[in-house]
Amino acid sequence: MSDEEISRDRRQEALDYHEFPKPGKLEIRATKPMDTGRDLSNAYSPGVAEACLDIQKNPLDAMRYTAKSNLVAVMSNGTAVLGLGNIGAQASKPVMEGKAVLFKKFAGVDCFDIEVDETDPEKLAEIVCKLEPTFGAVNLEDIKAPDCFLVERICRERMNIPVFHDDQHGTAIVAAAAATNALRIADKRFEDLRVVALGAGAAGIACLKMLMVMGVQKQNITMLDSKGVVHAGRDDLNPEKQEFARDTEMRSTLDAMEGADLFLGVSGPGLLTAEMVAKMAERPIIFALANPTPEIMPEEARRAAPDALIATGRSDYPNQVNNVLCFPFIFRGALDAGATSINDEMKVACVEAIAALARETTSAEVGQAYRGETLSFGPDYLIPKPFDPRLLPTIATAVARAAIDSGVATRELDLEEYDRRLRGRVYRSYNIMRSVFEADRITQRRIVFAEGEDERILHAARQLIEEGHDTPILIGRPEVISQRLERDGIKLDLDAIEVINPESDARYRDYWTDYHQLMRRRGVTPDLARAILRTNTTVIAAMMVHRGEADSMICGTFGEYRWHLRYVTEILARGAARPVGALSLIIMEKGPLFLADTQVHLNPDPAQIAETVVGAARHMRRFGVEPRIALCSASQFGNLDSPTSRSMRAAMEILDSMKLDFEYEGEMPADVALDPELRERLYPDGRLTGKANGLVYANAEIANAARNMLRSVAGGLEVGPILMGMENRAHIVTPGITVRGLINIAALAGANVSSYS
Repeated sequence: MSDEEISRDRRQEALDYHEFPKPGKLEIRATKPMDTGRDLSNAYSPGVAEACLDIQKNPLDAMRYTAKSNLVAVMSNGTAVLGLGNIGAQASKPVMEGKAVLFKKFAGVDCFDIEVDETDPEKLAEIVCKLEPTFGAVNLEDIKAPDCFLVERICRERMNIPVFHDDQHGTAIVAAAAATNALRIADKRFEDLRVVALGAGAAGIACLKMLMVMGVQKQNITMLDSKGVVHAGRDDLNPEKQEFARDTEMRSTLDAMEGADLFLGVSGPGLLTAEMVAKMAERPIIFALANPTPEIMPEEARRAAPDALIATGRSDYPNQVNNVLCFPFIFRGALDAGATSINDEMKVACVEAIAALARETTSAEVGQAYRGETLSFGPDYLIPKPFDPRLLPTIATAVARAAIDSGVATRELDLEEYDRRLRGRVYRSYNIMRSVFEADRITQRRIVFAEGEDERILHAARQLIEEGHDTPILIGRPEVISQRLERDGIKLDLDAIEVINPESDARYRDYWTDYHQLMRRRGVTPDLARAILRTNTTVIAAMMVHRGEADSMICGTFGEYRWHLRYVTEILARGAARPVGALSLIIMEKGPLFLADTQVHLNPDPAQIAETVVGAARHMRRFGVEPRIALCSASQFGNLDSPTSRSMRAAMEILDSMKLDFEYEGEMPADVALDPELRERLYPDGRLTGKANGLVYANAEIANAARNMLRSVAGGLEVGPILMGMENRAHIVTPGITVRGLINIAALAGANVSSYS
């Protein structure tokens, strides 16, 4: 296929993306129920009057009773659309919709995109100001310079909500964060930098002002526009350029680059040459941000200055200065603090939070999203990646704190609780797992991972080491593990942990002889024991737990669940420790739902069902959930006489004889279990109060089908499966598990064995 055909296909793909299945990228959805006459009267007449009257008395109540506290206007007149120029207000609408989508995706901020057909900056500012009653903040976008400076200044003076021109400040904040980390590597200071800025538009001027806030001295800045150096002798400078005019004999970029520490390019393609780069100071910092073609291509800059630290505006090179690292999160923090503006203190907090995040070990989610890229702090990783889930809690909390400390916040925030809430938004399992993680912190357990070569395991092991609560042990070939650590940029010191090489571990003879002793009356010969202990990492992990060399094992990232269960049971099921059932926690939008038994007993008898119910209740309480368990079958309180209904009735009799202290009821279909009103009509005065939060099925096939449907169709997030009954000595995951899922299972495995079985 020719380049022209590829280009044509990509163009059509982009157009189809915008047109189908419905035009545009946004829609409005109701956040309140609208199912009954009472809902209608509350939403509109007469109930809406109550909210209106309260807001009339206290305007700040608009933040309580309307969407204003989470609503941003993305506003443009289309006079300076990135890469497209002055295309007009209507043609800019796809860009503004895209910006609104990014707000929602990355920070949960709702947006209306508003394209205004007005090129007079004062009139445009007047329009923006009149919209203050509707919005909690305004994001100005793609307004040409110098009009953008005037529009923002007027709006900031007149409005009592944050107004932020992202083309200026978003670029400036991310560039300053990249500069902060580049200086660490180059061993330089902002106060000493000699800066050359090529490009005197909105972004360039904002970047320079942000660098000055960070410590750069104005007398050390040389600005250039399309006519050359901005110097004191020129009479064609607007007020924004005049601020940077120097009394200097320099007139060209080549003159200005002599001894420069930092080049800031926000101009056009190919305007920086290798000759200019060669004139810079040692360890130069080159930010060539023109997009899509930078002022100089990184390869050419590197040839001229091998020790250069380089950033661009492109996603196909390291260190992309991308506004999305900033604007969703700075608005999130500003809105939640009720800030009246976004001030320098909040911008600096954002800069420092972004820079600090890049210096931390890369999150597992980022490692999975950007496999093969350099993801550890250094010349090719000065700023985080846009899909790093830590951006939201890290930046928004820092910005909210700065808003409070600088006096522009109007809302009180418990910042620790705020940070936890944001992490719960990013990691859906965070809130329900908190009690488990807290229990894990007070113990120190050795957890052996059977599939230690899997990159998901390596990410999870790295986090366990960083948190310092549990000690990971990896089974795998060291050379393979090392290659994968390097490939995925995972910072894991293999000298600091135990790695079991199945091909050469010194304990091999001890392991196979012990295994043979356990299994010799089950048909395992010495030769077979030797072969299994060379090839079966699940058996090796189980033997380590059996021998007391590890406290718990995790396996199952590949292969079939019951294959692993067979070996775990043969080696570790002793006395009271035996597989009772597999419990899956499915986190839904409306709360958690527990399902059992999804894996262990294909067709359990009544005693096994009763045991599963009791085990599920015990584990549910570990998550802080009071059990309300329904025993599910096709039968509705005895209206069918099927095998599953008979099993459930018998299980109910066993449970009734045990005098249990939690709610359970059965037998019933799942819809009856989850609908209290329906259940009350069908079976008044039953034992369950409210919606069931635990469903126990009569066979694993049905339970597993329900689990898969809730995950795949309903968007549920699974924690588990949790292997009940093994005294926390073993957990078997499934091949689709994520790194976050492994970390959750590791936290469960890391809890003290006496806390649950």
